[in-house]
Amino acid sequence: MDSSDAARYWNAVYAERPAAADPQPNVRLVETVTGLPAGDALDLGCGGSGDALWLADRGWQVTALDISAVAATRLARRARAIGLSDRITAEQHDVRSSLPAREFDLVTAHYFHTPYEQDRTVTLRSAAHQLRAGGWLLVVDHGSTAPWSWNQDPEVRYPAPGEVAAALDLSTERWKVERADMPHRIATGPDGSTAEVIDHVLLIRRTH
Repeated sequence: MDSSDAARYWNAVYAERPAAADPQPNVRLVETVTGLPAGDALDLGCGGSGDALWLADRGWQVTALDISAVAATRLARRARAIGLSDRITAEQHDVRSSLPAREFDLVTAHYFHTPYEQDRTVTLRSAAHQLRAGGWLLVVDHGSTAPWSWNQDPEVRYPAPGEVAAALDLSTERWKVERADMPHRIATGPDGSTAEVIDHVLLIRRTH
């Protein structure tokens, strides 16, 4: 898929889902970021809006990107409705081609999977290099296939967090892996059904 095909695909995905009345943040974001001082955050793939809204509500200045204009527009609309538009910049943006040219204290990439061609390693490595000293890169991937996932391929393989970290090839003199594990949880799908899923959690801190 090229950029326009990918955008059409994800626009269709989000257009088929009603906008959530009260978007909720991902549990791994909450458990990781709670207690950190607010700063500048980059949300790669803002999707259903919950992460960006949660961060902004806690004082973060959030740049939220998604290849879907539907997702970005919904986030911007919701931010205005609840008085957070001054803390959120929501943009339709293909992160395969570029990232915003600025530094961040937090980069979050939740379930950064897609059916179109994408070199995740390049994007995540670039994001790590845009962290300020002391900043955090949080990558949360699927470790199992939920019943509602768009990808039901029984042969799909989910790289372990340690593999993802190794592929990024970041200097241990400047970046430190703080967490790399595979916790289970009960998740709720878009249709309200629940299932046990596995998250692959990778947390990297830029030390200087």
